[in-house]
Amino acid sequence: MFLNRRDMLCRAGAGLGWLGLSSLMAEQGLLSAPVHAAAEVKNPLAPKPPHFTPTAKRVIHFFCNGGPSHVDTFDPKPALAKYAGQTLPETLLTERKTGAAFPSPFKFQKYGESGLEISEIFSRTAQHADSIAVIRSMYAQVPNHEPSLMLMNCGDSVQARPSVGAWALYGLGAENQNLPGFIAMCPGGLPIKDSENWQAAFLPGAYQGTYIDSNHEQLDKLIENIAHPHVTSAMQGRQLELLQKLNASHRAGRLDPRLESRIQAFELAFRMQAEAAEAFDLSRETKETRELYGNGVHARQTLIARRLLERGVRYVQLWHGAGQPWDNHDNIEGNHRKLAGELDQPIAALLTDLKRLGMFEDTLVIWGGEFGRTPTVELGGDGKSKLGRDHNHYGFSVWLAGGGVKGGTVYGATDEFGFQAAENPTSVHDLHATILHLLGFDHERLTYRYAGRDFRLTDVSGRVIQEILAKPIA
Repeated sequence: MFLNRRDMLCRAGAGLGWLGLSSLMAEQGLLSAPVHAAAEVKNPLAPKPPHFTPTAKRVIHFFCNGGPSHVDTFDPKPALAKYAGQTLPETLLTERKTGAAFPSPFKFQKYGESGLEISEIFSRTAQHADSIAVIRSMYAQVPNHEPSLMLMNCGDSVQARPSVGAWALYGLGAENQNLPGFIAMCPGGLPIKDSENWQAAFLPGAYQGTYIDSNHEQLDKLIENIAHPHVTSAMQGRQLELLQKLNASHRAGRLDPRLESRIQAFELAFRMQAEAAEAFDLSRETKETRELYGNGVHARQTLIARRLLERGVRYVQLWHGAGQPWDNHDNIEGNHRKLAGELDQPIAALLTDLKRLGMFEDTLVIWGGEFGRTPTVELGGDGKSKLGRDHNHYGFSVWLAGGGVKGGTVYGATDEFGFQAAENPTSVHDLHATILHLLGFDHERLTYRYAGRDFRLTDVSGRVIQEILAKPIA
């Protein structure tokens, strides 16, 4: 049979994935005849050097699903009280009809030496005001949840693209080969379509986020099939050896990167059986530490996240608002107070804990949602106030801390009412460029060639926000 050069190269490389599995099993003493050639196979998750010395080695992202109101959290607007109940001189078109100026029901206060103004519903987080940089001039592209979720998490609001966590893992690799390098936790889960927010898309599947339903406390519920219910490790080794042979036979006549990704997933799953149980076991933490984080699922998943970061996981995203999102079209006072109450103590505890452990300086902490909310009150079908706010993609807030961020900083501003970014408008691509910079990457050079084009997280734009960096670019 005649083979052209491309077919020959494809078939020659087809067995590399199962050779990697052979090497893993040999290291575990599960193969009677190790395949020595596998030592030459490059692990896609092996640690890699960034473009320059990073200030952040790892990231934890608190993602507030639904769109928290900036004018009720980190962007005070006294003018709304002045014009309360009155029609504002200028409004912008959003999805639903809104009415008069709606002042925040929450009090703002200055905190720390920086005098950073923060809402009472984040009073514990505010104790770290001098460590936080608030970007008050973010803007997105559309006032709809799904495209804005994709934009914030993947850099594109229309087409499937790799998520920020996948890009970070692609660029840096993983420090711990026995745990996933990128984990997304969400209590109760999200609709299946939302899994695109931690996808690898066209990047190799090894960089895909691992989803964990943190609503569960038992390890076998947190991570499905973490332990085999019927066989020993030695028996599993023989099963994997058989799987290796079947994979080799199946791949002999085809080239499919999805098979390579599946093999790598099997390898990781096998290694996780030994280490995941320890990483997710909060009983190993002191009573003082557990009390610091508080009670409830969000306290638990935040403490788990810290343990994962401590053990070399590169990127952890903590979703908040799955069951009750921050999408408060009515009763924003009651709903936002409840939602912030679930996060305020865990976030403050994490910042305290990272500082105590000496991890704060090289851990980037991010808080925010997909957009903000209107400074005007939303109206129901009967034209009456719902005491809530509509979606607002024209202006909103995100904050960062640790990992080379200049604390006690405010960057940009919305107009006097909070409708839209007015000073230093900041795109999502600017935010992503800044995150990658803190991780040691020039966002224009971190690319992946796909379909004849070099793709990047920031597409064809993006500017590093030097004003919030502790050490500006030389």
